[in-house]
Amino acid sequence: MPSDRELLDHLYDRFNARDMEAALATMHRDVIWANGLEGGHVYGHNGVRNYWTRQWAIMDSHAEPTSISIAADGIARVDVHLTACDLKANVLFDKKGVHIFQIEDGLIRRFDISN
Repeated sequence: MPSDRELLDHLYDRFNARDMEAALATMHRDVIWANGLEGGHVYGHNGVRNYWTRQWAIMDSHAEPTSISIAADGIARVDVHLTACDLKANVLFDKKGVHIFQIEDGLIRRFDISN
């Protein structure tokens, strides 16, 4: 079983490569996932799949972890450099962010975006 850090590194790598199924494999089937576009959360693999499909249809986004810290309770904080362009390559945003993950039994159980 990969370490929590390896799990998160793999998630970001597969997200940035648009490898949906490999990214979903890092998540619990009933994952709770923050919806950064519309607010709220999406639920389960199908919710994340639908959310990412909508997101990738309107923007080319990239999330690059700059640091990962994992607490003993399985809560991980990932500082990220976030960039996105529209489909005509116009920059939509280029900023830093914080992602919070709850990891249980080697899978991502919950993802939130911190301000």
